[in-house]
Amino acid sequence: MNPERKKLKLKEVHLTKLLSTKVAVHSYVVNLFRGIWGVGPGKAPPAIKHFFDFLDGQAARMKIADPEVLHIWKTNSLPLRFWVNILKNPQFVFDMDKSDHLDGCLSVIAQAFMDSFSLTDTKLGKHAPTNKLLYAKDIPQFKQEVKAYYNCVREQQPITTAEFKDFLLEESRKHDNEFNEPAALRELYKFIHQYFTEIEQKLEHSGAPAELKEQLKQVKNQFDGQKSCSWD
Repeated sequence: MNPERKKLKLKEVHLTKLLSTKVAVHSYVVNLFRGIWGVGPGKAPPAIKHFFDFLDGQAARMKIADPEVLHIWKTNSLPLRFWVNILKNPQFVFDMDKSDHLDGCLSVIAQAFMDSFSLTDTKLGKHAPTNKLLYAKDIPQFKQEVKAYYNCVREQQPITTAEFKDFLLEESRKHDNEFNEPAALRELYKFIHQYFTEIEQKLEHSGAPAELKEQLKQVKNQFDGQKSCSWD
């Protein structure tokens, strides 16, 4: 048998088994996706509404009328920056081990999720990657749902600054005893220590008040003093 034909034959067998597996988990995947981009009978979370309105405002301020630009901004900021990372790394949220096999499965689901937000229509042939072929028939429907989601959030009643502050305060109260302040300070110190010169130069070039630059130095000096006694 021709090597190329043999390769395609093996791929067809492999794809058949994958399709049967997909059928078994499909309802869970669909529910997961719609849980992320669906608003249901209620509204989108205040943080998402506030952030998307901010992006809409920036587009208006810069006179960007192309809806595809806004679609890309929102997609890069939330689904691809946040949700894909969670989909591929559930151990960030759950106390679990992620095996290599599970990692491969999650990568297929994450790819389908990313394709659902894409604005390009890719024509898949027999040489297309298997992970793209698995959800090829579902992607057009998912894309329509994503566009409807963005439209739904945009048409919601805007959140006032006072309402958003109240939301943030309420969220803070819910997690009063969960925030590890020493760990957060330690991470801040690492960032300031590594990029202190760049931050200082940026403040200088942006015309920041001298008081702000002095406060940055004071913070770094205080961190340096703490490091020697407790953070090493």
